[in-house]
Amino acid sequence: MAKNKINKHPLIVILVGPPGSGKGTQADLLRKKFKLELIGSGDLLRARKKIKDFTGKKIAQTIDGGKRVPTPIIFNLWMEKMESFAQKPNFRGLIMDGSPRTKMEADMLELVLDWYGWQSNKKVIFLDDIAPKKLIWRLTRRRVCSGCNRNIPYLGAMKDLKACDRCGGKLVTRADDNPQGVKERLGWYKRDVMPAIDFYRRKKELIEIDGDQPIEKVFSDILKAIGK
Repeated sequence: MAKNKINKHPLIVILVGPPGSGKGTQADLLRKKFKLELIGSGDLLRARKKIKDFTGKKIAQTIDGGKRVPTPIIFNLWMEKMESFAQKPNFRGLIMDGSPRTKMEADMLELVLDWYGWQSNKKVIFLDDIAPKKLIWRLTRRRVCSGCNRNIPYLGAMKDLKACDRCGGKLVTRADDNPQGVKERLGWYKRDVMPAIDFYRRKKELIEIDGDQPIEKVFSDILKAIGK
């Protein structure tokens, strides 16, 4: 039986943009279409906070208050995932959903991609052009599946879902999707995340996509941008 060949040029998609721009939805579509792995910092943190040790409790307190977990904590979670992906002979690539969140994280991510030899097919997608009022409106109305942890945006036919259309799980509101938490996150997005986005812009690697469109149109624009 022939062995699986290691992909020397996996597709690396870095999805950045403000909270509520639809990064999670687009990441899910890309993951399914290309059979990619996913690193979602928010999902990693929400999973880690369920472990009731000091760090888990501190993460819960931090993200439920709309604040940012320090880089060393999230970077450690990234590395655990990336090392597991690097062991897979059929690894096709990965999506970074919502990271990096600071210029420091962007620098560290570059070093990690260099370490694994994953720089050659990297695409940085920036979902932009969404008014702050619309972002707040989206975030305070979206839901998440308690079963598969999938984000359910308050858009199109998804607004009418009573349960997850994939696993049948109960739809709930995330603890940090409240007006105060959302405003906090938009504040640190401008202060901390924008310098990371500007880092990729200066490197001429940033692909800007209008995020204020129907989900299907945003996805189509992303596919064109990455040449798929």
